[in-house]
Amino acid sequence: SIETLFTNDLDHGAYISETLRVDPTNDRLGALVEIYRMMRPGEPPTREAAENLFENLFFSEDRYDLSAVGRMKFNRSLSREEVEGSGILSKNDIIDVMKKLIDIRNGKGEVDDIDHLGNRRIRSVGEMAENQFRVGLVRVERAVKERLSLGDLDTLMPQDMINAKPISAAVKEFFGSSQLSQFMDQNNPLSEITHKRRISALGPGGLTRERAGFEVRDVHPTHYGRVCPIETPEGPNIGLINSLSVYAQTNEYGFLETPYRLVRDGVVTDEIHYLSAIEEGNFVIAQANTVLDDEGHFVEDLITCRSYGESSLFNREQVEYMDVSTQQVVSVGASLIPFLEHDDANRALMGANMQRQAVPTLRADKPLVGTGMERAVAVDSGVTSVAKRGGVVQYVDASRIVIKVNEDEMYSGEAGIDIYNLTKYTRSNQNTCINQMPCVSLGEPVERGDVLADGPSTDLGELALGQNMRVAFMPWNGYNFEDSILVSERVVQEDR
Repeated sequence: SIETLFTNDLDHGAYISETLRVDPTNDRLGALVEIYRMMRPGEPPTREAAENLFENLFFSEDRYDLSAVGRMKFNRSLSREEVEGSGILSKNDIIDVMKKLIDIRNGKGEVDDIDHLGNRRIRSVGEMAENQFRVGLVRVERAVKERLSLGDLDTLMPQDMINAKPISAAVKEFFGSSQLSQFMDQNNPLSEITHKRRISALGPGGLTRERAGFEVRDVHPTHYGRVCPIETPEGPNIGLINSLSVYAQTNEYGFLETPYRLVRDGVVTDEIHYLSAIEEGNFVIAQANTVLDDEGHFVEDLITCRSYGESSLFNREQVEYMDVSTQQVVSVGASLIPFLEHDDANRALMGANMQRQAVPTLRADKPLVGTGMERAVAVDSGVTSVAKRGGVVQYVDASRIVIKVNEDEMYSGEAGIDIYNLTKYTRSNQNTCINQMPCVSLGEPVERGDVLADGPSTDLGELALGQNMRVAFMPWNGYNFEDSILVSERVVQEDR
């Protein structure tokens, strides 16, 4: 007999040879039957059934799809140059995976961090709706095949075979009863915009509250500029439901990106690059409050920067990027808290969550102390009415604003009149009143993007969740210990 020598045992370890020694099968068919017995215990294996089962596992485009993002991550983890490729596995793929696993077993390379944002992606509404639609289409396909096998082909018409009910049922079920299809929180403009920017690790295909450990809920260095470390619910959902940071966005693969200013030859430019968590790790990034001179050079020689998830001092020549803003770490809700950097993190979390519970006041009063985000929240939440084009106010009453558009912004052959119908006294999801009031006057010139009418909880185009008050601290037999009470007769009398 001829003995097989395994030459790789010396330099890589005897993993493959040991596996082959204990493997009871000698040929391909035996291996297929063994796999079939493991996957379908109790069913008698036939050659055709075993071949089909194995083929459908990883090598059939109908049954298996790595997807573009799966192929990209697969190729990157195997250190390949190209990021695109087939959606099914090839023999080379499986061999490369075995090599990688043996390398990791031998102490080369690192195991992936499951909580790194380069390994967690956002599944958008469109993607989930698409998956439900696909489920419906597969049901329709199955029904058509059954009809074709049963019916008389001469008399069959296409409309007799195709029934669209399964598709509409799947889509309706998704929007009607999915865990992630929620009734919008419409308490005030902030609660609306925060609800729309929420990221959840729960739901179909995600975690469950009971099984989620401490590591999943914790703040990770890659959350910087992508997921807010402050705004998250207290209680069992803490850390599982998060809020998108102010400037974060998703890329084509669904990974979160955050913007940075490019540093070219030691000068901070206004060129913005969006980096994902995977790309960011290789760069040296300065903080937004680093002191610059008028030309954009760094003033100090040693600068606090982040690199490979750690913060340390670097020479100014080594810096490659710089944060765009000190606010880019936090979410919209947390960015509305003045002097946030002086607050304890737990109290800031409570403040960010409680702002969403503010019921709109009768007469909105914009804050005397703000952070500069109030206008952005009011306009982007959609409760205000914003001018689409510049012009002059020609007519205004409680329910309608008419703008005569500037000639340079008019299209050829149009009248040049923009009419804005305001929302009057409609009910929100939380039974508060949605009412828009004009804040422009007759003959007033307006620019594109100007606020024409205020909505609930906005004052002259700025978010106004409460009332400005002069407050005196007074003891009240100890009842205000740790939680004070604010009493104001004037606010009630003046219907504020």
